[in-house]
Amino acid sequence: MTALRLALAASLCLFATAASADTVGEVGVDWMGNDIMIDAVSDPEVSGVTCHITYFDRGVLDRLQKGNWFEDPSNNAISCQQTGPITIGDISLSKGGEEVFKAGLSLIWKKLVVTRIYDRQNDTLIYLAHSRELTDGSAKMSISTVPLFGEQVTWSKGKPQ
Repeated sequence: MTALRLALAASLCLFATAASADTVGEVGVDWMGNDIMIDAVSDPEVSGVTCHITYFDRGVLDRLQKGNWFEDPSNNAISCQQTGPITIGDISLSKGGEEVFKAGLSLIWKKLVVTRIYDRQNDTLIYLAHSRELTDGSAKMSISTVPLFGEQVTWSKGKPQ
């Protein structure tokens, strides 16, 4: 098991309220054993929406060559789509939104985070994937939106006005 997978497992144990990921794809990119992983993540408070997140999983040879054993790059991408009837639970309506998924990109410090924000004016869910590091933040990010306008959406606590 790679360092990322160990860190992912530890993160999921620590953050039981966050969504869990299912690896649905693994694409080898070079002879060094580096792979692009594709995970499917369901939002725990919004049923009917699935996000697919990609991240880079460094192989053993690459880790040996570069000497950085415990960290994967911050590069990631996200795409979220409606995959069933949408039911929205108790979500944060703040501009900062709320984290729906977190996984380790290093043994301790670096995390891949997915934050959901509700854009009330445009009736859209925004999903932002970015890396969080303890000392330096990362400008590498990716965004995906799920428009709710014109869709049959159930709000468990009533649609916010």
